Amino acid sequence: MTLATLLSRTPQGLEAPLVRVEVDVGAGLPAFSVVGLLETAVKESKDRVRAALANCGYEFPAGRVTVNLAPADLPKEGGRFDLAIAIGILVASEQLPAAAFAGVELYGELSLGGELHGTRGLLPSSLQAARAGHALIVPRANGCEAALARNARVFVATHLRQVCLHAAGRQPLPLEPSGLTQVRGPNGVVTTGPDLADVRGQAGARRALEIAAAGEHSLLLIGPPGSGKSMLAQRLPGLLPPMSEDEAIEAAAVRSLSLQGFRIEGWQRRPFRAPHHTASAVALVGGGGRPRPGEISLAHHGVLFLDELPEFNREVLEVLREPLESGCIVISRAARQAEFPARFQLVAAMNPCPCGHLGDNQGRCRCPPERVSAYRSRVSGPLLDRIDLHVEVGRVSLEEISNAARPEPSAAVAARVAAARERQWRRQSRPNARLDATSALAETCGVEAAALGVLGRAMRQLGLSARAYHRVLRVSRTIADLAASEAVRSEHVAEAISLRQLDRRSQSVDPPAPASG
Repeated sequence: MTLATLLSRTPQGLEAPLVRVEVDVGAGLPAFSVVGLLETAVKESKDRVRAALANCGYEFPAGRVTVNLAPADLPKEGGRFDLAIAIGILVASEQLPAAAFAGVELYGELSLGGELHGTRGLLPSSLQAARAGHALIVPRANGCEAALARNARVFVATHLRQVCLHAAGRQPLPLEPSGLTQVRGPNGVVTTGPDLADVRGQAGARRALEIAAAGEHSLLLIGPPGSGKSMLAQRLPGLLPPMSEDEAIEAAAVRSLSLQGFRIEGWQRRPFRAPHHTASAVALVGGGGRPRPGEISLAHHGVLFLDELPEFNREVLEVLREPLESGCIVISRAARQAEFPARFQLVAAMNPCPCGHLGDNQGRCRCPPERVSAYRSRVSGPLLDRIDLHVEVGRVSLEEISNAARPEPSAAVAARVAAARERQWRRQSRPNARLDATSALAETCGVEAAALGVLGRAMRQLGLSARAYHRVLRVSRTIADLAASEAVRSEHVAEAISLRQLDRRSQSVDPPAPASG
């Protein structure tokens, strides 16, 4: 035999197209070439494969060796093809039987001594392989990740020799157990992060956080430094319902494509991403020469927290507008296009003015109105319009800090959130924040006529946009769900309107409080 074909895949967004590793061993002067639209790491596999075969005691063919990674127009990257190329050479030179690798996909980077190293982005490949009915041979480091795919048959190896002995029928490779359970703490309790009981005072902000969690709504917290905005945001993941298996696999697949890769401790935990305000647009939405997921995709099915919102570059923030509506991001480059999911829950925080003390009862703010207006205008109106809740977070008093009574813990709030989410799934099979903005939205939400009248008056007085109108309806429906009410009543709409505080201030900026004394 002079020709062998092995199977592998290359990541392209969350897809993983099949790659045929074709190896031809022919007569002629000794040569070794690899073709098929390769990046540098794949081209360098020639040296790794040659050394690994020699150090494992196998003979490298003396003639001309040609490796084709097909299809030729599909970009190939990384060291994931090393194992498939090495095995293909051994099969083509008749040192291993071809039948052992029928319907098997191979992954892994080889060291010069033949050890198998893990590779990023293996979970999307495993999902596609399982759908195709293929088994996989992967490095031990990727075993848990690859086995997350339903019905996947994953064999793990640590060395090239183990794969060769498996093919020869002398020492079968172990099969990785399928799936993972939730990551639990020392007492057997699922770890959910910091507790809401740590937050003192802030009854209004806590209520807004509960509503945001119940309906998957976006939230903007506005308040002076040290008022607890970041603490509140960090506790939102602990209020959200547990991830379903499909959600957990989607989130894990995105993480496996990132530079950090898949980590077992993150399995079935809601992501919480908090990029610094100096982050670029590429860092936020993803991109690069080889498209990678950005922060909005790494927050898929979790929380994206943007602290100091006006300090972000305005052009960076504007890229959030489309994924907030569509739940995905498409990254286009000259040579390739990749689509990543981005169904995240946005939580942002900002100061009321540049110095942060606007409205302070001690009169510490000296910011003139035009400077306050310029500061707030760094966040565009279209972006603010897409945020469901705008809530002021006041400074916590000494009495609230020293109060011995323990505030309500996350577990109690999470129980109410779970009950509200269950009502939404029974009624419409999705959270309220994802309801389509149509003329029939009010009927879908079950809004009473009197409540629609309240909303109509608010729309005229505050100058609400059509988008804001629909968002108020969705938030009102969530408030009604938390109250176990079948209908959306006037009080639910009134509370939803009160939670869009920037709309009430759109016509003017509050002047700074006068200095005392």
